[in-house]
Amino acid sequence: MEEEFMYDPNIKNILEQKELKWIFVGGKGGVGKTSVSCSLAMQLAKLHNSVLLISTDPAHNIADSFEQQFTRTPTQVKGVENLMAMEVDSAPPEESIEEIFADPENEQQNFMKNVMKDVVGNLPGLDELIALVNIFKIVDQHQFDVVVFDTAPTGHTLRLLSIPRSIDKVLRQLIQMKSWVGGLVNAMSGSLGVNATVNMDMMDELLPVIERLNKELKDPDITTFVCVCIPEFLSLYETERLIQKLTALDIDTHNVVVNQVVYPDKTECGTISCGLCASRSKMQSKYLDQIADLYEDFHVIKMPQMPLEVKGRSVLKRFGEFLVNPPDMTDKSVHDLVKDL
Repeated sequence: MEEEFMYDPNIKNILEQKELKWIFVGGKGGVGKTSVSCSLAMQLAKLHNSVLLISTDPAHNIADSFEQQFTRTPTQVKGVENLMAMEVDSAPPEESIEEIFADPENEQQNFMKNVMKDVVGNLPGLDELIALVNIFKIVDQHQFDVVVFDTAPTGHTLRLLSIPRSIDKVLRQLIQMKSWVGGLVNAMSGSLGVNATVNMDMMDELLPVIERLNKELKDPDITTFVCVCIPEFLSLYETERLIQKLTALDIDTHNVVVNQVVYPDKTECGTISCGLCASRSKMQSKYLDQIADLYEDFHVIKMPQMPLEVKGRSVLKRFGEFLVNPPDMTDKSVHDLVKDL
C-alpha cells in the first residue's frame, strides 16, 4: 500500500522552485492578497538577485503596504534588497492601440486611422492583452528572475489570464485578412481623397508574444497561482470557482493561503475569555474543515488574524516568515507573534 503524500502547510515549494518566473496571487476582495503578495515577494528577494512585484489591481495597495509610492516604472523597494515594485493598469494608454497604425501625425490619415482603430481597438480584451505584453517587455528589459503579481479581485483576474488564449485565434484570423484589410483601406482612402495606410506588421510582431504568453502561463515549472481566502462561505465559494477556472485554463495552482484565522486567547483555566472571538472561531472551524477536505492535494497555509495592521517592512517581513513557517498556535497568543515589533 502506497504511503499517502502529505503537502507541507507552507510556501516552501514555491521558494524551492528555481525556474518559477510568474507568480500570481489572487482571490476575493478584502482577503489579504496584497499582504500575501508583498510578503511573498520579500521572501523571494532573499533567494533571487532580482524580483519584481507588480500590482494589477485598479485599487493599488502595495504603496500603502510598503508605505512608499510606486509608478508604472519599476522602483526599488526601500530597505529590501533585490526587490522592485510597480503599479500597472489593465487598460493601457490610448497610444498603445494607435501604435498599430502608421504615421499617426499625418493629418490626412486621421479619418481612416480612427476607423481602423475602432475596428481593431474594440476587440474584446485587446487592452488587457497589450498591458500584459508591456509587462513582458519590462520584465525582459530588466531581466527579472521572478515576478509576483498582486492581482485584482477574482473576476477581473480570470478575464486577464484568459485573454491571451481567446485573442490568439482572432489575431491569427486578422493576420490572414491583413492584405484584404490593407486593400480595403487604400480603396476607401482613394475614394475619399486622402492618403491613408495601415501598418499591420505590429500584429505579426504581437503573435509570437501571445504564443509565448500562452506557453508560459500553462507551464507549471514557470507559472503558478497562489489563492488567498478567509474561512468564510463567500470566500471559500469564490476560491473553489477560481481554482476550477484556473484548471480549465491549464494554469498551475497548488497553494491556498487561508488568511485571518482567529485563534482566541485563553485563560489559565483554558476557557476563551472573548465571546466574539469564540463565536468567530467556531464559525471558521466549519469552513477550515471544508478547506481541508477540498484541498487535500494543496499546500494549505493557515495565517492567524494579526493583532495589528499588516503594513510596513517589519510587519510584512514577519508575515512572510509565517508563510514559510506557520506558527504553532496551540499554547500561544497572537500577541506573542508581534510583541517585539
